[in-house]
Amino acid sequence: MNVSLFDYGTGNLHSLEKALEAYGARVRVEDEPTAVLDADAMVLPGVGAFGAAAARLDGARDEIVAALQGGFPCLGICLGMQLLFAESEESPGRGLGFVEGRVRRLRAHRVPQMGWNEVEIETAHRDPLFASTSDPVVYYANTYVAEPRSREDVIGWTTFEDDRFAAAVRKGNVWGVQFHPEKSAGVGLRMLRNFLSEVTP
Repeated sequence: MNVSLFDYGTGNLHSLEKALEAYGARVRVEDEPTAVLDADAMVLPGVGAFGAAAARLDGARDEIVAALQGGFPCLGICLGMQLLFAESEESPGRGLGFVEGRVRRLRAHRVPQMGWNEVEIETAHRDPLFASTSDPVVYYANTYVAEPRSREDVIGWTTFEDDRFAAAVRKGNVWGVQFHPEKSAGVGLRMLRNFLSEVTP
């Protein structure tokens, strides 16, 4: 399976690339937004600031949204999940707007949230992303969180201090996770494997 990993121009993507390759994916790191769709699936990594990353989508935003609406598989991680939304309180810029809602600052005394926290899986429609997991504890590094307009888009929740927010969303063939599966030991790697298994042609 060919996976394009979108490079926003900041951060180290090596651990995510190696984690995907460990489950048989052929990964191409791509810094041109017009080329990310030339694959079987796309991963939006969790590195960088919303405004700068959103600007990198210019010129290909409509094409990417049309592909997602047509069923093109995508996994957004941390910032990558937030880019599935139209806007963020973090900085100006236009995301993909594929999932309705907004991105807001974490309502907590201690920000960013750095470290391990539990995911409360939505049992009403338990998603295949969480196959072979039970209330997983995963690694977070975030100051901002996504707030979907519809609860139907949320497949998992997390509470930090008194703020309960979406830990994971899904719409069609598109998933977003606020945490970093590539930094979440075995349980996170299992989710990456589940994503690849779910979308492999």
